[in-house]
Amino acid sequence: MKNTNLYLLVAFLTIYLVRALPMTLIRREIKSPFVKSFLYYVPYVTLSVMTFPAILSATGSVISAAVGLAAGVILAWVDGNLFRVAIGACLAVYICEWLLPL
Repeated sequence: MKNTNLYLLVAFLTIYLVRALPMTLIRREIKSPFVKSFLYYVPYVTLSVMTFPAILSATGSVISAAVGLAAGVILAWVDGNLFRVAIGACLAVYICEWLLPL
């Protein structure tokens, strides 16, 4: 029970500091184009870093996961419709695992 409370406290402090420090330390508008562009891309990079390993470990093999990833990237590039990209990537993984049972 003590460890759980300690873990919750550490998680709370970490999240609070990450959210509160920028508001307290940066009082004026950010004018640097480099910093603005850096901060613009942070959410996309964070999402990519969290999603990519999950994609490669979500299927029965890395090969079928790579096929699904490639199909998803190609479909997103050509069409851009999220529903069609998801269905196409799932179908690519299914067909790959059906043809190459590993």
